[in-house]
Amino acid sequence: MIIRPRPGLVAILFTLRGSILPQVAPKVLGIALVACLVTAAERQWPGRFPEAVGVGPFTLIGLALSIFLSFRNGACYDRWWEARKAWGALIVEVRGLARTLPALLPGPEHEAFRRRALRRIAGFSHALHASLRGGSVVAAAMPWLPAAEAGTLAQRPSVADAILADLTVDLGAIQRGGALSDVLYGVIEQKIAALSQIQAVCERIHGTPLPFAYTLLLYRTAWLYCLLLPFGLAASLGWATPLAAALVAYTFFGLDALGDELEEPFGTDANDLPLDALLSVVDAAILDALGEAAPAAPKPEGYVLR
Repeated sequence: MIIRPRPGLVAILFTLRGSILPQVAPKVLGIALVACLVTAAERQWPGRFPEAVGVGPFTLIGLALSIFLSFRNGACYDRWWEARKAWGALIVEVRGLARTLPALLPGPEHEAFRRRALRRIAGFSHALHASLRGGSVVAAAMPWLPAAEAGTLAQRPSVADAILADLTVDLGAIQRGGALSDVLYGVIEQKIAALSQIQAVCERIHGTPLPFAYTLLLYRTAWLYCLLLPFGLAASLGWATPLAAALVAYTFFGLDALGDELEEPFGTDANDLPLDALLSVVDAAILDALGEAAPAAPKPEGYVLR
């Protein structure tokens, strides 16, 4: 995610870090080249480009395409924001468990359970992070879990859910031993269920992209519009046509590319969520509850926070 102050006028014109321009530059240059060829042909054979055609049809199509793009980008931003809210809720629940477990199970006789439970919560968070980022889920979770569980976790369909299941088993054993009443057990179990719900939300966003036909229709229309636009502008704008076509192409292809980034908020693009930084907040809460020092939080590199 881009973390930087609002740039001034000069920076706005020349900033590339976090800009969508590098991704769409080949397309924009291609449209500008087509516009140059069309303009040269119009200068050579003006009768083939009647000015009466004008830009009226392109205005109507461009308006419809702009509305269509706004709907798609709105849907993509909703996915990005819902993912951010899910990780915000994860931090809230982890901090709540880090406070609740020592308060409900004080004393040295429960220290082993508290430490194991808190480390399982951290292991769950790392497993969820790795599954969303395409990493090794077992390898990410194991530094926080008992070594004997490595082989068992690898066979489970969902490592993160298996960690929560093991945590619930440990909690049930404590409850049956009389250390927790049914009410207090329910308080902790409710928070564990909230972690499971957050996992389901993230998996739904990660595994359910926008319908492909929706994206394909928009992409095709944008290409056809930008390729045909010089034919409607050449007679009236002359050699200003390539500039106008390039600006329109930058707007349409840029919005499309930005929507692609927001559609998958768990990736590593510049405008995706900073999952590494959010995970460090979870680790800090767990390590503080364990009485251990937390590493320094990640800093933006080149204005990009991962």
